[in-house]
Amino acid sequence: MEKRIAVAGIIIEDINSAEEVNSVLHKYNSIIVGRMGLPYRERGVSVISIIIDADTDMISALTGAIGKIPGVSVKSAISKK
Repeated sequence: MEKRIAVAGIIIEDINSAEEVNSVLHKYNSIIVGRMGLPYRERGVSVISIIIDADTDMISALTGAIGKIPGVSVKSAISKK
């Protein structure tokens, strides 16, 4: 399957879920090109953006695993080529 570039935005609304999010990201570290995370203390959330280089099945597996974590939202955009 052809590799694509993707960006995923993750919002952690329950800080107790941050460790599980980091565990999933560590599991998929071989396909993550870059990561930026910012705590937004005024709103009580953390925001993480990641750049991924992988086939669509792996991108979906990563975002699906993160999406199952309580108190966490994730959305992704995948390149067409």
